Amino acid sequence: MKKMINLKINDIPVTVPEGTSVLQAAKAANIKIPSLCYLKDVNCIGACRVCVVEIKGRRGLMAACTYPVEEGIEVYTNSPMVRASRKTTIELILSTHRKKCLSCVRSNQCELQKLARDYMVDEDRFRGEEPAYEIDQTTPYVIRDNNKCIQCLRCVSTCNKIQGVGAIGQIRRGFDVRVGSPFDQGLDSTSCVGCGQCIVACPVGALYEKSNIDDVWAAIDNPDKKVVFFTAPSIAATLGEFFDLPPGTHVERQMVQAIRMLGDVEVFNMNVTADLTILEEANELIERIQTKKPLPMFTSCCPGWIKFMEHNYHDLLPNLSTCKSPQGMFGALLKSYYCQKNHIDPKDLFVVSVIPCTAKKFEVSRPELGHKGMPDVDVALTTRELGRMIREAGIYFNDLAGEDFDDPFALASGAGKIFGATGGVMEAALRTAANILDGTNEKIEFMDVRGTPGIKEATYRIAGTEVDVCVASGLANARKVVEMVRSGEKNYLFIEIMACPGGCINGGGQPLQRDSVRNYVDLKSLRAAVLYDSDKENEMRCSHESPVCQMLYDEYLEKPGKAKAHSLLHTSYTPR
Repeated sequence: MKKMINLKINDIPVTVPEGTSVLQAAKAANIKIPSLCYLKDVNCIGACRVCVVEIKGRRGLMAACTYPVEEGIEVYTNSPMVRASRKTTIELILSTHRKKCLSCVRSNQCELQKLARDYMVDEDRFRGEEPAYEIDQTTPYVIRDNNKCIQCLRCVSTCNKIQGVGAIGQIRRGFDVRVGSPFDQGLDSTSCVGCGQCIVACPVGALYEKSNIDDVWAAIDNPDKKVVFFTAPSIAATLGEFFDLPPGTHVERQMVQAIRMLGDVEVFNMNVTADLTILEEANELIERIQTKKPLPMFTSCCPGWIKFMEHNYHDLLPNLSTCKSPQGMFGALLKSYYCQKNHIDPKDLFVVSVIPCTAKKFEVSRPELGHKGMPDVDVALTTRELGRMIREAGIYFNDLAGEDFDDPFALASGAGKIFGATGGVMEAALRTAANILDGTNEKIEFMDVRGTPGIKEATYRIAGTEVDVCVASGLANARKVVEMVRSGEKNYLFIEIMACPGGCINGGGQPLQRDSVRNYVDLKSLRAAVLYDSDKENEMRCSHESPVCQMLYDEYLEKPGKAKAHSLLHTSYTPR
């Protein structure tokens, strides 16, 4: 048990465990200390100097995020010296910041903008040379604008420490220092995987997704186009946050109604192809075991993870499941089965996926995920982009009664729903594998693979055999798992990897939350709980029970893994 430390903050007695920072201790006293470069579990460097406090008897001001509590100290968070220092610091940051706040994608959600307002700063007090940088738009998924960068280094820490990718870092020196890629290349020339976690970490508008909103409006307004949307499992757990609903609010039916109100569109449920993924993956895993193909098998649902493997582990690409992601499968089915059934020319069908992930924007551009030069999915919209479209359309989202998905892709199992949380794909697969191999549906919940730890291991007895599995989220954790497999230290049969910590519910395209929420609220758990509660309420808990999947196999795909299913639902990978 940790030793408890007694101190005073603004004359209020506080008792916290040893090792607690002054910033965290202040929260325990219901006192807010502003911060900018600090982000819990990501970045704690005391560089921005916005969180400075005065400590009685000490000279100068201390950064509250890095200063540990000490027995008996007296801290002042709002003294004249502290307020003056913070105000000057904010004004100095603004002196080199491109202040296009009205048209900035982060307007009203920008931490710097909020601080400037809270401290009533003069944004033009310090006038100096304002650097002009070329905006990096080289990738299909993220835009990097150094003209708005404040050098907090949260994106750098995320890319290097949390994701272990290292596509960006500090380059140059002195006044010319900036965040950039090696040799000042565009992101498309780096090992960037498109996860978008840098966007989530950025407190200002220096990083944001490349928008496809105009493309979708143009398709909706085009009378020659038939437009269909399908939404990923986690969107219903997070979209409400865009409209100021509490984290953990389930808004699936409101989401469907809001999308329909955008125009003459149909709205389908991507959980259907999450179920389809499980059936194909389960068949592939059994085939690998029987034919002694490369094991362990890694899941392939996450395009950020796939690109990470293509950049870093060419020798293990044969271990990746050949299954397309649920997004890829749905696009292929819509441009084939759905078009044939409804007598639509595939070139006249405009397919929009709504996803929690910026890497999905890269995935839709992969030539492997198209046919005859035509992409299976035309546009991938992030949760944030969908929220902006709904807001632009003037829809009172929170007042909607809600509607159901459109047939024939409406019904899906609870197993498909939990795909959005780390461990969800593994649990869904285990449910079906246990049924196929044991012939029983008794084992439904596999609790060991649930939760938000970065690496989870479990052993289950299926068909009389001990099966070792592993789940990892966050690419730095993924690298640890891959290296253990490579070295022979671990001998797993099946491994689930998600690029984003916590899985899709914490994806790079999800609604942005203020630091005051991100630093003190467990967003990953609240969002994941929505998916698990929905699964529990579903009468179908296993993917193989899905009547929609059964219909697809009966009418079009034949059987899992057979030629027709394989040609449509499976893919290949490219060493990079």
